[in-house]
Amino acid sequence: MSSYNSIVWSKENFLNWSDYQAELNPSSFEDAHSTIKYRHTWTVKSDSVDRQIQFYIENIQLTTEFFPLLSCVRLSQANLMLLKHEQGHFDLAELFRSKITKDLKIIFEPKKFIVRGHTQEQQKQFAREYSNMLISKELEKLEKHIFQKQEEYDKITDYGQIAEKQLEYDERFKELRI
Repeated sequence: MSSYNSIVWSKENFLNWSDYQAELNPSSFEDAHSTIKYRHTWTVKSDSVDRQIQFYIENIQLTTEFFPLLSCVRLSQANLMLLKHEQGHFDLAELFRSKITKDLKIIFEPKKFIVRGHTQEQQKQFAREYSNMLISKELEKLEKHIFQKQEEYDKITDYGQIAEKQLEYDERFKELRI
């Protein structure tokens, strides 16, 4: 786990019910809820163009993370089939991680941005903050597509209850662990 209580997706690790640490709202429709997000890292570099400092973004990396303190399960329904379905949400996000990373690189890596600030230190700080804001906003848009895919996964598998459909997804997820 990282320092801010998340579980990073890896080929070797699978979720356990003990990872679901939030309390489930008793009136919730869902028997389990997994909070999964992407964390981003990047490099900011700068150039002087026509005596004006500009920064650019490169080396964008995404990490798929599961958040135990925001994930919950109805203990009376906590079975292996449901856990496998919830692992599928984590795997589905990981499946799309490389495409989203590629999309972010296409959006940002060829562009240069003007740097504000009077001193070099102010310019560096502005470039870090502004680049983070730009990437975060774009990532939020791209995550909406993943959310739609997660809803589609729930619908097609009926939350893991349609074994044949769940098995089809499980076969796709096996590719991640090769």
